[in-house]
Amino acid sequence: VQLQAYGGGLVQAGGSLRLSCEASGGTFSSLSVGWFRQAPGKEREFVSVIRWSGGGTSYADSVKGRFTTSRDNAKKTVYLQMNSLKPEDTAVYFCAARFFDNSPYVYWGQGTLVTVSS
Repeated sequence: VQLQAYGGGLVQAGGSLRLSCEASGGTFSSLSVGWFRQAPGKEREFVSVIRWSGGGTSYADSVKGRFTTSRDNAKKTVYLQMNSLKPEDTAVYFCAARFFDNSPYVYWGQGTLVTVSS
């Protein structure tokens, strides 16, 4: 499975962006897809995940209520809708996929840069 993340860009604080993670190859509908981000000089951190079974979602506390992840299995795409963006959301965002809860993410896409200006 190959993943490609896109949709990043420059946005003012309070604005919105929607990231997309498009998969090719493999059985996308059987994969849970997570979003992670890495800010300059910081560790990569978890942002959200949408599960393959039932579409349940989880979010980091820092984005809860502002970010929403969704998926379209027919398009093999997972989205991350980011609203009320803050400068501290500035990071490279990555999508990744895994087969089961608590298992490692085995497929990673390249990152897409999100820059939020104050």
